[in-house]
Amino acid sequence: MKIAFYTLGCKVNQYETQALKEKFLKRGYELVEEDEYADIYVVNTCTVTALADRKSRQYIRRMKKINPDSITAVIGCYAQVNPDEASSIEGVNIVVGTNEKNNLPDYIEDYIKQNRQITNVLDYDELNIYDESGSITSMDSRTRAYIKVQEGCNQFCSYCIIPYARGNVRSRSKEDILKEANHLISKGFRELVITGINTALYGIEDKHLGIEDIIKDLNGIPADFRIRLGSLEPTVINASYVSKLLQYEKLCPHLHLSLQSGSDRILKKMNRNYDSKGYKEIIKVLRDHDKCYGITTDIIVGFPGETEEDFQASIKIVEESGFNKVHVFQYSKRQGTKAAEMKDQIPSDIKKRRSAELIRVAEITSEKMIKTNLGEKRKVLFEEYDEATGLISGFSDNYIKVYCKVKEDLANELLNQFAVVSFMEKYKEGVLGSV
Repeated sequence: MKIAFYTLGCKVNQYETQALKEKFLKRGYELVEEDEYADIYVVNTCTVTALADRKSRQYIRRMKKINPDSITAVIGCYAQVNPDEASSIEGVNIVVGTNEKNNLPDYIEDYIKQNRQITNVLDYDELNIYDESGSITSMDSRTRAYIKVQEGCNQFCSYCIIPYARGNVRSRSKEDILKEANHLISKGFRELVITGINTALYGIEDKHLGIEDIIKDLNGIPADFRIRLGSLEPTVINASYVSKLLQYEKLCPHLHLSLQSGSDRILKKMNRNYDSKGYKEIIKVLRDHDKCYGITTDIIVGFPGETEEDFQASIKIVEESGFNKVHVFQYSKRQGTKAAEMKDQIPSDIKKRRSAELIRVAEITSEKMIKTNLGEKRKVLFEEYDEATGLISGFSDNYIKVYCKVKEDLANELLNQFAVVSFMEKYKEGVLGSV
């Protein structure tokens, strides 16, 4: 039987889709692309915003139109938080929550036998065991592979639905992580991206563990590869903790460090458990180590009660911090969260205006950060070659897209390899370099 997947949302979802693909392949299913005719369609959903919910519903309906007689399975965060709504969508046959998605092949086969809708979504307090069966041996990318190290979050930021979608914090065994890492390295992957729902909470169940423990062991693997952390939450780590990570030479000088607001008053309302001063201290540690250290972030505009003064505090910290990239989100009300019940909701026109202004400022600061990198020599992992332009491209260790003009024979030698590149000038969203 032919099966197609569509994945929305985060790196964790992408990892989990890959694990499912491998399970189905082992059972003899044929993988096809999401826009092709298939007997089974699987939509791995996201629910982080109202837009994510809407996209999840759109893709469920779109894939069903390709083959109205197909089996359609809805899995993941939207299915976990809104199982009744997901089940009510016309043509949906299977709805499976976050902790049951690894069992999807069994649910598919049960449906084929019974021909009646299946819904299996555990309650929040049942989401407390890490399912070690969801591992991978490969990924679509030739160069980069994700490794999921933990599940769940217990921080309960007042705007965030994800703890309810993913459950309690539980961590993957170190032995399983290292086994998967060694296998992926042996398959030729040159970059391992460590990811989780809240990566910084790895090992919180065992006070002797932490994400540094994993980085240390990965760093000791005798092979030519690099490690990239998907993100770290300032709600969990501080400047002192980050400084410990700088000793590991295989760890890329790049962090996604979610800010969410530059206003201490709004951070408190968000239940973020840090202030702008503590956030800036982390950035100082990173930039003292490497002036071109890559930092990306998320910021929410229009959180309930956000004044113009609060918003300008976010503008100021973006201007001061020199982020590589700022992902700007308009606050989205999530039913079941504390922020959804707050009385001082911000009108949509104000959220749109603030979003546009912050995006404009972020683009200016991103361009300044690119210019700071000009004249530098940095290690780049090349991933693609465009024959039409003669440009080979990849990402630097500090997460800048790099393009180099090379002949085809050299490009073939450089693909999936590291090379030291001189950064010459700004080009597109990154830089033009010379090998």
